[in-house]
Amino acid sequence: MNSHFRVRLLALSAALAAHSVACAQGVASDAQLETVVLLGRALRAQLPTDVPGNLSGRSAEELRLQNLINPEDALAQLPGLTVRKRYVGDRNALLGGRSFGTLQPSRALAYVDGYLISNFLGRFDAPRWNMLTPEAIARVDLLQGPFSALLPGNSIGATALVTEREPLRFEAAARLSRHEQGFTLYGQRDRLGSQQASAYLAQRWQSGLWASLSLNHQVADSQPMQYFNLLAGTKGWSQPAANAVAVHGIQYDLDPNGQPRAVFGANAGAYDHTEQATAKLKLGAPLGSRWRASLMWAGWKQHSDAHNRSFLRDAQGQTIWAGAVRDATNPERGFVIPSSAFAPSTRAEQHQQWGLSLKTQPAAGWNASLVASGYEIDRDRAHQATLPDPRAFSEGGPGSVTRRDGTGWGTLELQALWRGTAHRVALGAHHNRYRLDSPTYASSDWRIEGTTLNQAYRGRTEVASLYAQDAWAFDPDWTLTLGWRSERFRAFDGEQLLRAASCRAEAGIRCEQQADGQFLRSLAYAERRLQGESPKATLAWTVSDDWLLKLSAGRGVRFPNVEELYNASFSATSQTLSDPELRAERGDVLELSAEWQPEAGHKLRIALVNDQVRDAILRQSDATVFPAVTRVSNVDRVRTQALELVWQAQNFGIKGLSLDANLTLADAVVRANRRDPAQVGKQWPRIPKVRANLLASYRWRALQSQPFASLGLRHSSRSYGTSNNTDFNSDVYGGISAHTLVDLRGGWQLDHGIELALGLNNALDQRAYQSHPYPGRTLLAELRWSL
Repeated sequence: MNSHFRVRLLALSAALAAHSVACAQGVASDAQLETVVLLGRALRAQLPTDVPGNLSGRSAEELRLQNLINPEDALAQLPGLTVRKRYVGDRNALLGGRSFGTLQPSRALAYVDGYLISNFLGRFDAPRWNMLTPEAIARVDLLQGPFSALLPGNSIGATALVTEREPLRFEAAARLSRHEQGFTLYGQRDRLGSQQASAYLAQRWQSGLWASLSLNHQVADSQPMQYFNLLAGTKGWSQPAANAVAVHGIQYDLDPNGQPRAVFGANAGAYDHTEQATAKLKLGAPLGSRWRASLMWAGWKQHSDAHNRSFLRDAQGQTIWAGAVRDATNPERGFVIPSSAFAPSTRAEQHQQWGLSLKTQPAAGWNASLVASGYEIDRDRAHQATLPDPRAFSEGGPGSVTRRDGTGWGTLELQALWRGTAHRVALGAHHNRYRLDSPTYASSDWRIEGTTLNQAYRGRTEVASLYAQDAWAFDPDWTLTLGWRSERFRAFDGEQLLRAASCRAEAGIRCEQQADGQFLRSLAYAERRLQGESPKATLAWTVSDDWLLKLSAGRGVRFPNVEELYNASFSATSQTLSDPELRAERGDVLELSAEWQPEAGHKLRIALVNDQVRDAILRQSDATVFPAVTRVSNVDRVRTQALELVWQAQNFGIKGLSLDANLTLADAVVRANRRDPAQVGKQWPRIPKVRANLLASYRWRALQSQPFASLGLRHSSRSYGTSNNTDFNSDVYGGISAHTLVDLRGGWQLDHGIELALGLNNALDQRAYQSHPYPGRTLLAELRWSL
């Protein structure tokens, strides 16, 4: 059998196996990821030569070899990616990539079956992973860089694509899991538990009609997220006040900048107790022999109580939460703790998402698709106290209530795809609109709804795009993919409101006197329009049966989001200052890669990347002051150079042993910044120079129970959290530390479709920080049943 005929057979097998996956994807990913029969070696890696850039992914079977509690855990082992998941049940698991940190979440896209779950609305709002349930995941894929014209400008960094199961018959599965974390820091020891139940039920009928229902419920408690601390002055610690209370329990260390600090306890809602529930219903049906349609509805609700812990005890052993104190061990040191320092908070949310897709069955010639989706925050109430925990819960006291009801986004995409002998042409139009309304009301009792509007910010953004892409196989071994995306951005209805004792009307400023004599000062921003043009090109050469070379170049334009433009909010513990004149980020990326796959199941890929971003949008937080301050601004030019290695081997040395490893070396440096010249030459925040992952697994397939064991390693070197790189002391709270986390998992199958698994995350209990502390050693126990 000659090599090209062998490749055709393998490609056809891959196409049949991936058919249900391709059909589940949305418009943008249909043309990108659908496995097609092409000449050349690349298809044995399930990577069509006309996919711009490089793709990495894992199937559901592979994901069961690693500890997967929440949906975002499925991405944890993918190359060049940081998933800032702080604890089980975290609603803000942000993504960072080769050229962007977790403070730039808008430089990554996330889709589920083609429906956008990226949340470009609020500060530190991560993709809405909550709209997924673990049992429904069929596979995850990661596409690096802005090389595809089919994806919006937010793909400037990376795009995560999640495919959910589509039933072939009657299918049912359920999972119960329990997790126990041990956490120690600043002399405090905690045992923190969580549990989760997940279920999947689906049916496909002979007519082609299918339906699925996914359910998930979890209850979780976090380790402390932040700590109230005060820094020593230039002349040392302050003298105590005359009425200061002598206390024990103050902890001392050096902050990330090497400054002496005193730590008084876990604050700002440090301990998060959350209860969450997700339900998703999907329907699909053929419409004649040519068309197919699907509908999706998902709902998520959660309630969280965030409380605090003071370390301070007086001579009688009573907890001290606020006021003037002196250190009983060092009586010359005095401190004043604001009453709001240990103020608790609660939050109740209810979200829903809907989606509709209409597509032709893939065939030669013209194909078409339409995908529409909407995400709505039906209810979001965040209650913030101003008194410390005991008094706030017993007395109530004044506070604030922030509402985001009615906030959300919608997307619409139309695409036509021509499949010819030598060409695959995609033509499309895309539109998305984000809206944010975030008023904050003062309340005489923080536990109830507020009625006095104190501050608000709101705004709308929309992007309309046209794009074209042609993958031209001009030779059996060569494919040239050219694309262009033209985008028009509009920001409008931007407004900030603030209650003030006085107000002076000026251009754009309106003053409205209130019944209490104060004023509502409103500042309306003029509409802004921006545009971006993004050329793309990828040349792929199938050198031989074993080698594929790719050269990809692309530009991505990432427009500022509503929160970056208009947020000017203040609370008892934080404030945010945004910039309505922000410019769009423009990234030009060049990637050269070589992939070698001598046989199925064995692959080695190396990629060299040069990434230049102009007008990079930086979100910088300063936690050394109280309340903490976050500012947003443009940085003129940032260059990232990276080397990435990906290695996969099945039956490595012995049958049943699989290895999956990747290494990313990155150097991200500020090359120009007129606003802060001292930043030039500094490392870009939160991009580690070294990231590496390893998953080694062994399955005893000869045994009836097919037991397996796996070892996972997740390594990241230290990085800076500040733009001026002054935070050299990274292995403390507030720093961005190095870590090497060891994860273990083992499992086996019993009769009647039952599986048992035990696991350890961070088995060596390494203390690590992404500003917030990462979890300590966590034991997992899992019971799964499938039909």
